[in-house]
Amino acid sequence: MTTGNQSTDKRVCFDFEVDFLNGGGIQGQGFRLDLDGDDIADQALAEYIIKDLRLLMVGAVRILNKQIINERHKRRASAVAIAQGAARGDLFDLSHPVRDGEVVFPGLPAPRITEYMSHEASHGRYAPGVTFQIGRVDMVANTGTSIDAPSHRYPGGIDVAGLALASVADLDAVVIRLAGMQGRAIAREAIAATEVRGRAVLLDTGQALRWGTPAYTEASPYLSRDGAEYLRDNGALLVGIDAINIDDTQDAQRPAHSILLAAGIPIVENLAPMNSLPSRNLRFSAAPMRIAGIGAFPVRAWARVLP
Repeated sequence: MTTGNQSTDKRVCFDFEVDFLNGGGIQGQGFRLDLDGDDIADQALAEYIIKDLRLLMVGAVRILNKQIINERHKRRASAVAIAQGAARGDLFDLSHPVRDGEVVFPGLPAPRITEYMSHEASHGRYAPGVTFQIGRVDMVANTGTSIDAPSHRYPGGIDVAGLALASVADLDAVVIRLAGMQGRAIAREAIAATEVRGRAVLLDTGQALRWGTPAYTEASPYLSRDGAEYLRDNGALLVGIDAINIDDTQDAQRPAHSILLAAGIPIVENLAPMNSLPSRNLRFSAAPMRIAGIGAFPVRAWARVLP
């Protein structure tokens, strides 16, 4: 189906068994696949499994326990969702707004947004009828949707001013769908099927839908050590997550930060919901102000969907 309504999206849930011509085989249980229609033939499913898993020397493929279910598509956004996503349908804002007094990370101070000069106070400074407002913001650098540069973790590392524009803007990107996963840790196995080399990797855990509630900071998903090592070793350019921290906040070692930032891979945290984005064919940008001497800073993150 091609509608963004979760109740009308169709997916197929099935088990499979694959025999190899050179001996052995593999099995899968509860495998799920987005459908464009209301059904799919077993032969088409078998061909999909072979292609998606990149299997060679395949003999027999058996499709078992096939069911058609109503469930939101995972691998792409629908045409309707894309068309409704923004005034310009190819641009999607992935930033949360920063609001006065709103605490995001427990223990860090809330931002204070005030006026240095109001429209009323500026009367008489300019020509009649001409007024200006000048705001003032006091906040820690890790406020809202923000990016971490290497110096956030390592003294002497590149700061946000030193991040090359090519490392944070208009990057080929891929969204990895993880909403509804069991447990909190995003391990290597959960992301290893995705080609990440030369891309920004955006981890869509569904946690962003809890933004502004106590549940957002409780039992938040995080990238495991081996997941971070996989992304580093396979050439990811940037890693973003729709959660409060890319690490388990109970782990003082902060392995994901340590591994990625040591490799010069920027991290973007607190991304806004990504459920209206396709998984592929998009570009991602998250550029901070060019402030020297600081290791993290808020960004206006967005994705551009390619035609």
